[in-house]
Amino acid sequence: MRSTLLFLLSLLSFCASAQILETKVRDSVKLDSIIPVADPKYREDQMYASVAYNMVQSKPGLYSQYSFSTALTVGFLRDMPINKKRTYAIAAGLGYSYNNIKHNFIVQPIENGVNSYQPVQEGSFDKNKLVLHYLEVPLELRWRNSDSISHKFWRVYLGVKVSYLFADKTLYKPGDSPPVKVRNDKNLNDFVYGAYISAGWNTWNFYAYYGLTPIYNNAPIVDSDQKLTLKSLNFGLIFYIL
Repeated sequence: MRSTLLFLLSLLSFCASAQILETKVRDSVKLDSIIPVADPKYREDQMYASVAYNMVQSKPGLYSQYSFSTALTVGFLRDMPINKKRTYAIAAGLGYSYNNIKHNFIVQPIENGVNSYQPVQEGSFDKNKLVLHYLEVPLELRWRNSDSISHKFWRVYLGVKVSYLFADKTLYKPGDSPPVKVRNDKNLNDFVYGAYISAGWNTWNFYAYYGLTPIYNNAPIVDSDQKLTLKSLNFGLIFYIL
């Protein structure tokens, strides 16, 4: 009798547990079966980050780059759709740009803030780079075939931006000799303007930028009638969040 009673109690407990499990599974299925509702006021791609190679243009004679010249950007854009389907939009925002150009031109201080610019032979130094930090104000015209439910879509964004140089540094390290550093070079343009395009599918988007304003303001080159100007041409990838 005692064994039978224990068997019945165990059976009741098993049935109760099975019923609770079935209820949870059924409720989970119901929740997963809810059809998402489109948001008629959604916005796209309001945070961005890019990584690119800076292929310098408008180069004087004997100028060359080595290694990988990095161009990085990060920032926020306010997406403002301009049609009912929200496939077209205008976006404006604020960003930061970091450029590390590795080349064979050295900058050396002379006196009273005056610097000299001249090429040196590759292989004769350990490091030689120009580092630029910009605050940027981008403005974009956007097209995408997106909706508020799926974040996988095609996009083509055309933009222009104004960049303000707030910090700069050149570093030349000739082997075992002490490094030569120059900051706040007066021959660098404080403001530069450029145009760019980003296009792609989902996560992977091609990015290209061309600087319309030269980096240098006609810096004189030692023993030459040429001037150092340089313009940025960036090719890389850009990633969007939110």
